[in-house]
Amino acid sequence: MSLSESFGCFPSSWFGFVQHSLALLCLVGVVYKVVVLLIQRRDALRNFKAFTGPPGHWFFGHVLQMVKWGEEHPYAFPLWFGPCVCYMNIHHPDYVKSILTSTEPKDDYAYKFIKTWIGDGLLVSHGQKWFRHRRLLTPGFHYDVLKSHLKLMSASAKTMLDKWERYSSSGESFELFEHVSLMTLDTIMKCAFSRNSNCQTERSARYIKSVYQLTDLINLRFRTFPYHNDLIFYLSPHGFRHRRACKVAHSHTGKISIAWHAIKWFVFLCPIVKDENEQGLSDEDIRAEVDTFMFEGHDTTASGISFILHTLACHPEHQNKCREEIAQVLNGKDTLEWEDLSKLPYTTMCIKESLRLFPPVPGMARKLTKPITFLDGRTMPAGSLVGTSVYALHRNATVWENPNVFDPLRFLPENSCERSPHAFVPFSAGPRNCIGQNFAMNELKVVVALTLRRYQLMEDPTRKPKIIPRVVLRSLNGIHIRIKTLDT
Repeated sequence: MSLSESFGCFPSSWFGFVQHSLALLCLVGVVYKVVVLLIQRRDALRNFKAFTGPPGHWFFGHVLQMVKWGEEHPYAFPLWFGPCVCYMNIHHPDYVKSILTSTEPKDDYAYKFIKTWIGDGLLVSHGQKWFRHRRLLTPGFHYDVLKSHLKLMSASAKTMLDKWERYSSSGESFELFEHVSLMTLDTIMKCAFSRNSNCQTERSARYIKSVYQLTDLINLRFRTFPYHNDLIFYLSPHGFRHRRACKVAHSHTGKISIAWHAIKWFVFLCPIVKDENEQGLSDEDIRAEVDTFMFEGHDTTASGISFILHTLACHPEHQNKCREEIAQVLNGKDTLEWEDLSKLPYTTMCIKESLRLFPPVPGMARKLTKPITFLDGRTMPAGSLVGTSVYALHRNATVWENPNVFDPLRFLPENSCERSPHAFVPFSAGPRNCIGQNFAMNELKVVVALTLRRYQLMEDPTRKPKIIPRVVLRSLNGIHIRIKTLDT
């Protein structure tokens, strides 16, 4: 009997029953989802009733509004993403301390959108898995390991600076971020994975472009309420672009993971192949940490360096003071040595002030597993989503005098001794702070020193950055400067 004949055995009423059943099932699913969202909205309104905030659109929440709410609400306010998802947005040191000093996990809403890209690595994992990985990875950031990276950082920086000679000769303005991203990618490949990628000279920017796309798409998905649904996002054009960009990124990091298995050498991971129980990292764990370090180790640092160089270009008086300090420390040398890193107090203050104004990671989020009471007596129940706006915290006028002014002297010991340590958190704080912050600061100092030793940086007043908060802080129109070669 053929297939058609078999189906022909069933009466048409049976097919009608199946169709109606499927339609009813779909309707039940939609109703169930709507009820869940309404309950979620009800709980959010109840949880945050003690906190006033700006009114939001009934469907889009606060996504379409661009207001300086922090000036009106200097501690915290509810921030809605769509009609049902609400975060308590905090931007005062007293509140930030309560969250960052805790062991509360990253939230399972926003960060789930990034998991398809970087997996369950240090950035997003929690509980015993996060604790174990953090403990195993920490020895890879011991100063003895970091000390060996300076020459590699310098070599990558010099390759980038050599390429800039043509801009010095022509006097034309050029965009920094892509150049710096290639340089930081080159650095992390050398330092963390012992691989000479030649990405700066061969212009192999596919991975970097995929990272740009992924951070933009993740931010778009988070801010677009319908895209919170996995199926809707998967079927959308943006979902297709996301999968394509993930494929490019995983192709790049997959080769590194395979190479690590082949040679058993991942500089950050090699000290911790096994723990005291002889338990090693699984293939999936290694892949997730490689993806995490590749992203965190180059993109955030590229943002920090790009904005620092642009800021110094806009403030030549501070640039000159840094250059004088650097020249005195180098004393004829062409690169920094380990002992020199602590001899650059003014340059370090300028770096910190730029990180204050332009934090590479503009925000982070946690999900409360237990109730919390802030210093002013207001409480939030377990299950609440809390977002720390680092960008707003660093410009909070109740903490920083003239917060939008570039003033490195804020970080003089006598000016910062009474300021809360949680007023300045470019690398987060507490037990979940950035594991690679010393690596990043070393790279920032090396690149700034070698750049100012060789070039005078000048602002392009016709192309001022248009800041956009993404997973990593960026400029919508790029970051442009002009340079002039110095007589060294």
